[in-house]
Amino acid sequence: MKYGILKETNYDFEEAISRLNEELQKEGFGILMRIDLNEKFKAKLGIEFKKYAILGACNPKNAHKAILAEENIGVFLPCNVIVYEKEGKTVVTAIKPTVAMSSAENEEVYEIAKNIEDALTRVISNL
Repeated sequence: MKYGILKETNYDFEEAISRLNEELQKEGFGILMRIDLNEKFKAKLGIEFKKYAILGACNPKNAHKAILAEENIGVFLPCNVIVYEKEGKTVVTAIKPTVAMSSAENEEVYEIAKNIEDALTRVISNL
């Protein structure tokens, strides 16, 4: 996948989110927000949907560096990580910051994005 870092796990949905949170913390990230699409779709559209959460992960140190390097880079923050159920597995996918932020065409931002991507790759690999 060109735009994400994906891993299928044998964890149940909530356990995957808990483990993900633990691994993110080891890399200096926190989860700023959680959007449960199954709940939103039911409330807003009246439809049932599988368990699917969008998590906004942020590493404050790197976010600060990126905004100093490119003030408008905040449109790409926080880093989205999704967790969903598929065919008896729970899938975790993180955005590749180098892909998302490449349109900034700023070498300093790219280097920060590369460091963040390396950390997110470790997080996903450790699940």
